[in-house]
Amino acid sequence: MKELLTLRPHLRRYRAHYGTGLLLVICSNAFNTLGPRFLQQGIDALDRHAAFTEVRRAALLMFGVALVGGGLRYGMRQLLNSASRWVEYDLRNQLFSHLMRLSAAFYQRTPTGDLMARSTNDLLAVRMVAGPAIMYIVDTTTRALIIVPAMLHISMKLTGLALLPLLGLPVVMVVLGRVIHDRATAIQAQFSTLTNHVHENVSGVRIVRAYRQERAETDHFAGLNQDYLRRNIALARAQGIFNPLLTFLGGLSAVIVLVIGGHLVISGLVSRGAFVAFGVYLAMLVWPMIALGWAVNLVQRGEASMGRINSLLRDAPEITDPAAPQSLPPRRGARAIAFEGVAFTYPEREGRGEILHDISFRVAPGRSLAIIGATGSGKSTLVEMIVRVYDPSAGRILIDGVDTRSVPLADLRREIGFVPQETFLFSETLRANILLGAPDDGRLGRVAEVAQLTAALPDLPNGYDTLLGERGINLSGGQKQRAAIARALAQDPPIVILDDALSAVDADTEARIIGGLRDALAGRTSIIVSHRASAVRDADEILVLDGGRIVERGTHPELLARNGRYRELVRRQQLEEELEGVRSAEYQG
Repeated sequence: MKELLTLRPHLRRYRAHYGTGLLLVICSNAFNTLGPRFLQQGIDALDRHAAFTEVRRAALLMFGVALVGGGLRYGMRQLLNSASRWVEYDLRNQLFSHLMRLSAAFYQRTPTGDLMARSTNDLLAVRMVAGPAIMYIVDTTTRALIIVPAMLHISMKLTGLALLPLLGLPVVMVVLGRVIHDRATAIQAQFSTLTNHVHENVSGVRIVRAYRQERAETDHFAGLNQDYLRRNIALARAQGIFNPLLTFLGGLSAVIVLVIGGHLVISGLVSRGAFVAFGVYLAMLVWPMIALGWAVNLVQRGEASMGRINSLLRDAPEITDPAAPQSLPPRRGARAIAFEGVAFTYPEREGRGEILHDISFRVAPGRSLAIIGATGSGKSTLVEMIVRVYDPSAGRILIDGVDTRSVPLADLRREIGFVPQETFLFSETLRANILLGAPDDGRLGRVAEVAQLTAALPDLPNGYDTLLGERGINLSGGQKQRAAIARALAQDPPIVILDDALSAVDADTEARIIGGLRDALAGRTSIIVSHRASAVRDADEILVLDGGRIVERGTHPELLARNGRYRELVRRQQLEEELEGVRSAEYQG
């Protein structure tokens, strides 16, 4: 039950709903338990051959309490079930908001399918605790507190014997409840694996088909699905034992009432009306006991699910707002960027060497810096630290002389237009993807022109209002990159960072985009990361990274003259372009 205690703040928020609903539970039970008493009076009146008015009066009273009790139970269900929906709504918002704050390292180690399962299936299980489980537990408890005294009033001996089998209920609940909890936890974990497999295969369906892996992936899914089925059947077996045991114990109580109660009636110690009323009381008590077993099942499953949700909520973001925030100086155009002795090691690689070593440089306001190097040299990690995807392991990063770790995240990221290496587009219109919160004041056309995106508009059925598929699947790789560049420029930031943002476009388009960017980036501080020399040659300064270190720096002509690492990269790319040209000519010939 420890995991479910975290629900208390959410339940307190709707205490009026819960308080009123639980009060209606008590009142409805008080009215419904009057029915057997009036039934007893009617039967006893028939036994005495009394006037039919007494029987009619008892019947009318039974109808009245049934009507009022039914109305109260309707109200209790409406209040408690609607409150549980609100709790689910709040918890889902809390979970999603928390996921938006978690750091990049969290998403590198957590499968997307697992997060989807916890945000849907697990939340549903928790809602069942916040609504039906609470309702039935309170309903059973209050009904027992009202009914047992009424049964004792008829016959203490009969009550004691009839309730004796029901004492086995707590034992059944404790023993089988633990089994149900463990099996429910295993099911939820397997559901996460299953969901993640579906998510990956749907997202990567083109790769699956290209490599003819449909059969292999289908067989893999069938295996996961078989395991999920096996675990559900194991849970069904436990639940299948649960309810029959409860029914058996309730039936045993009914047998005792029939035998012992019948003897009491024959002996004249209990009237026929009281005997019938006692049987009705027992039936009213046994069914909630069975429902209590179902509620215990819900609690066990809900606790397993709440534990999985709590494990996410307990995962604290590694990148947070500063305790003592410091504002950047008032913006007067572009901003300066400086790295001072920056080193970085991924947390999961602690003790296995640094990714970046003693990185120091400065970019003056309005100037451009290019970073080039082989794959794995640390280029992307370096620029991701500017927007605080990661924080340095040593040293500091400054914007206009202020350490980025002391600037509120929203303020910092508002100053930077960032185009990451992996382009992501939302399932929205192209217009919404480019503007992404920026005003539609005419800037859309300007930034699309700079990014050479306007050339793609004739191919789109509704132009900027074309709805994109998942991750922009109905655009080519180059079109997606151009949309991402336009999106960064639309925010009108003083700093622009392009992380290999032209890798998917051809050389001619790259040249046109770079030409457009020269004017668009004028008056902004820019950092361009690329593995192509053609994309960085016009930068005010070029850094060459190798093995996480700056091995060369200077302008394009200066670096060519040194006959070092940069010149080697340029020469290799020229050879690759020449070979590609020869292949193209042979193909056309």
